[in-house]
Amino acid sequence: MQQAFNPFLPSYEYIPDGEPHIFDGRVYLYGSHDRFNGKRFCMNDYVCWSAPVDNLKQWRYEGVIWKISDDPSKKRGLFKQMYAPDVVRGNDGKYYLYYFIGTQGTIGVAVCDTPSGRYSYLGRVRYPNGKILGMNREKDIWQFDPGVFRDDDGKIYLYTGFGARCRNPLTRFRSPNVHGAMGAELEEDMLTVKLPLASIAKTRRNSKGTGFEGHEFFEASSMRKFNGKYYFIYSSVNGHELCYAMGNSPLGEFKYGGTLVSIGDVGLSEKPLNYLGNTHGSIERIGNKYYVFYHRQTNSHCFSRQACAEEIFMNGDGTFNQAEVTSCGLNGGALKAQGEYEARIACNLFSKKGVRFYVCSLPKGVHPYFTQTGCDREGDGDQYIANFCNGATCGFKYFEFSGNDKISVTVSGNGRGKMLVKESLSGDIVGAIDIDAKTTAQKFTAQLNISDGIKPLYFIFTGKGKLNFYSISF
Repeated sequence: MQQAFNPFLPSYEYIPDGEPHIFDGRVYLYGSHDRFNGKRFCMNDYVCWSAPVDNLKQWRYEGVIWKISDDPSKKRGLFKQMYAPDVVRGNDGKYYLYYFIGTQGTIGVAVCDTPSGRYSYLGRVRYPNGKILGMNREKDIWQFDPGVFRDDDGKIYLYTGFGARCRNPLTRFRSPNVHGAMGAELEEDMLTVKLPLASIAKTRRNSKGTGFEGHEFFEASSMRKFNGKYYFIYSSVNGHELCYAMGNSPLGEFKYGGTLVSIGDVGLSEKPLNYLGNTHGSIERIGNKYYVFYHRQTNSHCFSRQACAEEIFMNGDGTFNQAEVTSCGLNGGALKAQGEYEARIACNLFSKKGVRFYVCSLPKGVHPYFTQTGCDREGDGDQYIANFCNGATCGFKYFEFSGNDKISVTVSGNGRGKMLVKESLSGDIVGAIDIDAKTTAQKFTAQLNISDGIKPLYFIFTGKGKLNFYSISF
């Protein structure tokens, strides 16, 4: 039985900042590439994954499409990081990759004959006079997180920006992006911007009275068009959420629309239900459904992020309802409460003290976290929840129950106590599994008293010691 989970790529893959695009019947995912247990963001080369539009459960690794060494600047050390890219098919049928390296403040462009082949360097985005956009550190517009968009009339637009309020420690100069994200039409050479540059979304420095208050632009520019309306998608100053603004033209006035997804379900629950951190992504219409792609945090820090996606629903007026984070985003429905499921697909995770926002690293203490054995890109099926101690909770949404009467967990460690099972955080206990963990992984089983239907499932450990939580099974 083939099913789709969140994260939807293999457990060893760390692709944040996902930009999904459909080319010739396949969905291609472009993004940054984190390293497991990395010390900085985006330490690996760009890779691509794709899936058929009619089977989002079957993702295929397409390989490396661009290396840091392919860029002529040959950045090293602290600057050897390639942040969020985007890809567009040009009017000549070729594919253009827009990317950003380290602290350069400029946008590089590479080109390829296929969506997922090895790209070749084309040049830097520039002004009509030939000067590189972003090179003048004191007066120019800081370039960051490029998003690129082809409209129905064949015109192609570039969106970039960084909404810092104060001195940016990465760039060593005061960010001049007081007006928010920048937008510009590109010439046919795919490198030259047409003037004037447009301001797209508001920052905290100019949001008063605009409707953006509390959800101002920070980074992660992305543009989409649905049913004649333009949607500018971005990561807000809150970090944990993707928001959107709507407009009637690709460079026209945009009005704040709402939150698309929060990785902690902030806005949908009374308290965050998952560890917070930055997120970045976009929306894609696949068939007759809309999906929002985003990323989650792992390994108790912000440098090993993984791609997730959820179905999202559009209202009659073109606005979107905020999507709930789940364990089954691309599955087309709830997971069957049959067989074994890795604990890594838990969509909610928090400690007895709640959650924290990942900045760099989080002191372990009482905080559980997703991690893996081995090194970067080694093996599959070895990701688990570590430090699952007294009061730790993880939740899975959703399962379809039918005649289920037993529940099991596989754990290791030195924890002793009970694993309580609930179908809602405030509801009654539907199972209580006795735990006496050892160094090697063991399965512990108890009766499950749950009625049929589609429901979430929560696991709360009460006891002493710490567990490595590997899987649940029915």
